[in-house]
Amino acid sequence: MPQVPQTLDALAVRTWCGLALEALGRAREEIDAINVYPVADGDTGTNLYLTVESAAAAVEAVFAGYETVAAVVPTGFAPTGAVSTGVTGVGLPTLADTVRAMAHGALIGARGNSGTILAQLLRGMAQVLAAGGDADGEAPGEAAHTDGQALRLALRQAADSAREAVAHPVEGTVLTVAAAAAEAATGTEGDCGTVACAAYEGARAALVATPGQLAVLERAGVVDAGGRGLLAVLEALAETFTGESPGAGRVTGEIHARVHGTDGVHGTDRVDVDGACVDGRPGDDGPAFEVTYLLEADDAAVARLRARLDRLGDSLVVVGGDGLWNVHVHVDDAGAAVEAGVEAGRPYRIRITHFGLGDAHTAGAAGRPPRERAQRAVVAVVPGEGLAGLYAEAGATTVLARPGEPPASGELVEAVRRAHAREVVLLPNDADLRHTAAAAAEQARTEGVRVALIPTRSAVQGIAALAVHESERRFDEDVVAMTSAAGATRYAEVAVAERQSWTMAGICQAGDVLGLIDGDVAVIGSDITATAETVLDRMLAAGGEMVTLVLGDEAPESIAAHLEARVRESYLAVDTVVYRGGRQGALLLIGVE
Repeated sequence: MPQVPQTLDALAVRTWCGLALEALGRAREEIDAINVYPVADGDTGTNLYLTVESAAAAVEAVFAGYETVAAVVPTGFAPTGAVSTGVTGVGLPTLADTVRAMAHGALIGARGNSGTILAQLLRGMAQVLAAGGDADGEAPGEAAHTDGQALRLALRQAADSAREAVAHPVEGTVLTVAAAAAEAATGTEGDCGTVACAAYEGARAALVATPGQLAVLERAGVVDAGGRGLLAVLEALAETFTGESPGAGRVTGEIHARVHGTDGVHGTDRVDVDGACVDGRPGDDGPAFEVTYLLEADDAAVARLRARLDRLGDSLVVVGGDGLWNVHVHVDDAGAAVEAGVEAGRPYRIRITHFGLGDAHTAGAAGRPPRERAQRAVVAVVPGEGLAGLYAEAGATTVLARPGEPPASGELVEAVRRAHAREVVLLPNDADLRHTAAAAAEQARTEGVRVALIPTRSAVQGIAALAVHESERRFDEDVVAMTSAAGATRYAEVAVAERQSWTMAGICQAGDVLGLIDGDVAVIGSDITATAETVLDRMLAAGGEMVTLVLGDEAPESIAAHLEARVRESYLAVDTVVYRGGRQGALLLIGVE
């Protein structure tokens, strides 16, 4: 058996996230099929998968950040707070950093009712594991728990915080399963593997009992879909510490046998629940819309928001804290739910779904025949509102990536569907999104869409590719031309360092201006305009015919004119074009073709 961790550390959390994503990937269709509560919209498995995918991506980003530092750190040094790996100059993220990233990733990527509750479960665990837990009398932050006791405390906090986040908790749901897992863990002594296995067994027993607690499940002959998803996550947790899956492929058959008194796997092609749902389509008995959004607001405003949304609809779940929240509610008046968020703070990533009709922003009117597919489309990830407008004017379907909030593969798949074309060219415009984009492309291909992924690493490379796009050409020829244009474009960015770090250009301090060329720090300066000029000179030293400047909101007003003058005076026959990117993270993006 391969070596497995015996304590909860950063590597264990990383392993857990990966195994949980795999487990939900295997169970996704089964969970979608048994989704009858609170709305039979057949997406619980998919929503849980997308939520964990976002959590796993955030964890990977933390590890990638430490690996980048390790690649350039001087011998004998390591980042503050890093855990030694035993290799000189190399460190790992702390448990606290990792679980906080996991919780934040789940929060910003949470989908649907069950995904939102799962995000709060992970946040509850992170609060204990990162802070050390007050149960032992330790001050927060003194030492992170890493043993079986820590896991018991974390599972209890997870179940309690999730229940508190739901306006009107209902038994026979994922909340019941989470509580049973915590109870089973609390009564178990031993290491993390023993506690995780006990939590899994407690959750499994509770899941089988859910039809007896919720009439809608009993009539449909299924267990709770959200609880089934949580069982997959707990199965992955047990496998992390034991190296073996406690389910071992018997979960579905055993649940079916105990619910129905027979053997085999239950298939849910048609669900009838008091006339509310036929063939898996929601009826007219409940609210018409699901509204979700991220919200920046203080605790007092969120308390008022909860009360207002509770009066507007049902299935209300508000999770998060420390100024950032994820809001989920089912309502008939979607506009009022969004307006409530505006009054409370700053809502964004607003998503309104009309049950049974898909996305309310893109679905046609009832009875309208589906529109004809376009032959070809371009789907691009862009880092700011200004660039989103530029790409859209060029005919691309865009996915907005805000600073620190990379899109999940599910968002890219949705954009491909929204493009509604037989052939799609996908531009990730970020080296860190290559795996996410590849997963989205593979999913789209299974839906019959021909997808070509061009590995653009910056939005300026995407602009170059889009400039030569011609939908009249053969698909392969168009992809080759766009790939060549992107590959011929060197890219750079100017940003401000958030913390002290080791770079290829030396040690930078918080507040230093960094000039990155082709992804590596090449210049460290104190003045934004001067640093940008140095970066531009280095890029043009190798030649070029066209310079593209994309200004962020916080870039100095004079920087574009200064750089244009620099190019005009020092480099003959080189043209410059300037765009405004909005809130794009970097102060300035530079492309040289």
